[in-house]
Amino acid sequence: MSRIDCRRREKGFTLIELIVVVIILGILAAVALPRFINLQRDARIAKLQAARGSVSAAAALVHATTLSRGGVADANNCGSGSIKASNSNGAAGQVCTESGLVYMVYGYPEVTAFGGNPGILSAAGLTGIYNPTQSQLEAEGYTYAAKSGVATFGVVGASDAANCYFTYTQPALTSTAAIISGLTISGC
Repeated sequence: MSRIDCRRREKGFTLIELIVVVIILGILAAVALPRFINLQRDARIAKLQAARGSVSAAAALVHATTLSRGGVADANNCGSGSIKASNSNGAAGQVCTESGLVYMVYGYPEVTAFGGNPGILSAAGLTGIYNPTQSQLEAEGYTYAAKSGVATFGVVGASDAANCYFTYTQPALTSTAAIISGLTISGC
C-alpha cells in the first residue's frame, strides 16, 4: 500500500516547478512582444509599398494608353456610361479602361475627391470597387486625402498617420509627369 501512496504524492507539480514555468513564460513574453509589434509596423510599411506600386503602375498605364490612342476620341461610350473618352493628353481628358472611365490631367490620372470623377484612386485599384467611398477604402486598410492636385495615401492603424504616407501629384503642365513621392514611414 505504500507504493500506491507514493504514486499519488508524485502526481502534480511542486511550487518551485510552477514558479520556474511562470518565469520562463514571462521571459518569452518579454522577448516576443517587441518582435510582434515590429511585425505590425513592417506589415504597414509593406502595405504602403504595395499601394505606391499600384499607384505608380496605374499612372504609367493610363499615360501609356493615352499616348497610344493619340488623342483620338473613342467611337463608343465607355462601359455602361454615357461618355465617350476623349483620350486627350491636354489639361482635361478621359481614357476608357476595363474598369471604367478615368479622368486625366495632361495624360495622367487626375487627383479627385471621394464621390467625384474617377481618378488616380480608382485607377490604382486598391479595392475591389472601382470608385470607392472613404469607408470602402478604409475597410481595405488604406486612407486617402485629395487637396489641390495632390493625393495623400496612407494606411489604417499607423501610430502617427501624419508620418506614414506617400503622395501623388498630378502634372501642372503638359511637359511634366505626375510625381509619386517616396514613402514617409517614421510613423508607421
